[in-house]
Amino acid sequence: MSRIQQDLATSQHKQANGVSPDEEGESTMLRRTLQNGRKPHVCVVGAGVAGLRCADLLLQQGAKVTIYEARDRVGGRLFQSKVGNHTVDMGPNWIHGTNNNPILDLVRETGTETHDWGERMVSFDPDGNRSPEKESQECQEQFWQIVAKAFKHSNEYSADIPKDQSLLDFIKSHAEEKFREPFPEAYQPKDGSDDENKYDLLMGTAELWGSFIGGTTAQQSLKFFWLEECLEGENLFCAGTYAKVLERISRPAYEGADIKYNHAVTKVTSKDAGGSIQILVKADNGSGTEEIFDEVVVTTPLGWLKQRKEIFEPPLPERIVQAVDSVGYGNLDKVYITFPTAFWDTPVTGPELSGHPVSKTQQNIPNTAATTAPLHPSTIPHPYPNKPVYSNSSLPEEDTVEEPTAAKSAPPGSNNHYPGFTNFISPTYAQSTNPNSWTQEAINLAALPSSVSHPTLLFYTSGPTSTLISAILKQHPLDSLSRHGALWNFFKPYISKLPNYSTMDPNCKAAGILATGWENDEYAGWGSYTNFPVGLERGDEDVLALRKGCPERGIWLAGEHCAPFVALGTVTGAYWSGEGVAKRIGEAYGLTLPEK
Repeated sequence: MSRIQQDLATSQHKQANGVSPDEEGESTMLRRTLQNGRKPHVCVVGAGVAGLRCADLLLQQGAKVTIYEARDRVGGRLFQSKVGNHTVDMGPNWIHGTNNNPILDLVRETGTETHDWGERMVSFDPDGNRSPEKESQECQEQFWQIVAKAFKHSNEYSADIPKDQSLLDFIKSHAEEKFREPFPEAYQPKDGSDDENKYDLLMGTAELWGSFIGGTTAQQSLKFFWLEECLEGENLFCAGTYAKVLERISRPAYEGADIKYNHAVTKVTSKDAGGSIQILVKADNGSGTEEIFDEVVVTTPLGWLKQRKEIFEPPLPERIVQAVDSVGYGNLDKVYITFPTAFWDTPVTGPELSGHPVSKTQQNIPNTAATTAPLHPSTIPHPYPNKPVYSNSSLPEEDTVEEPTAAKSAPPGSNNHYPGFTNFISPTYAQSTNPNSWTQEAINLAALPSSVSHPTLLFYTSGPTSTLISAILKQHPLDSLSRHGALWNFFKPYISKLPNYSTMDPNCKAAGILATGWENDEYAGWGSYTNFPVGLERGDEDVLALRKGCPERGIWLAGEHCAPFVALGTVTGAYWSGEGVAKRIGEAYGLTLPEK
């Protein structure tokens, strides 16, 4: 059993005794509870997925729960907004892995539409020319072959890998071995310009990894690359948005907890009150709030903890401070650009842009928290069991199943839509707005099931591109023409490469643009989610330290940064983390969950 599997098997969301009570001080809390005979009053800081799930299980066990939420809504980084008339997710878009994933269960329960994109994609080379399909496919295959080797190498030799070695270093060394021959002075192309072009295309493609971690490929630690693995199964796109899932997760808190909005926590003080522990929580809500609790569960993002460690009094233990400072926090942004019609979304005929069955190489790669083309297409029953499951190589002649939320658009792999993914590799044709030629990528939301499709392109940005987009958003007022114009100027060079684009066609002019700008958001921690950067020395141990928290002081930590290794940085991880802490608190107080 791998380290990832071992960690999941003993996860605290599955069994409350993942850490021994004596080790973390839970026995002390139990003695305190037996003395006063009360069920605990728990403060949950943050109404994101982790906080909401934690509140749910605490309420089920009979605890009193108060939630302090800095925003005026629940959901945290998971929420929706409008681009034009279309509802879109501003945070997570994906369900990462489908084997025993509770989020998939909620998707099924709520009738939320999902989509499997298949493997079709288009790539444009640095000069803006569409790369031949065969060449793009080969480059993708080579890239994922190297990624598979990197996962294997990280799993087997993590202890010996230098902390400053990156995934990009690993990819580069293998690309040079394949396409270049060593000479005394430098690597040179093996067979002239063709191999040199293939090398450049592969290295440009490698930058797409940035969307997996919210950074650059050069920032991805090779030593802890193994922590990027996620649950087995496919990566489904939440085509109908996470709105109904969020409503379902938050319902217990709405019904049973005291939710205090616009309460930004400014101080968490643990005090000894006559042999028992009490925690004073102060919040800034305009007039100031102070309240005493028995336990406090801090579910704020890791990025927020990095900048707000001083709220804890006394200070957090040194080991937890080290973990907070060491684990990375990435930045993945979304820019939605909607149009009057999907001018690019025309049926494709002939051999170009055909669907491809997933290769044996990709099947053998550990699943990752994909925000680009999914590695593992559909291998499980469809969320709607009466709906046929389509593969990339088969297309039924007629679909007669009537399902309220079922897909009415073409199945994955068909040519009735422009492909789902378009990659603009190291573009040199947008120097005025992208002088460093950062690779860009877009998703075709017109190719979603017809019940939820709309004429919108979703651009994922990460690393330096996200920093630039956040700066644009900061410079221009919300919904202003100047903001719209600045974002359009940045993305127009890539949109203009799509089929049927014309500057004279009004259908090719953006009807609405919506961007996230997480770097500007304090309550999101000035970023998006956890990652593992070069320089990290004890990544797995850091996560364990965060996961343990300070129960001896009545302070617990939860969130995607405290999740089982296999779900770090995901909605599932946040959900499991909140669940695990609630079970540990319940065990400490001798509480039990009701039988189902």
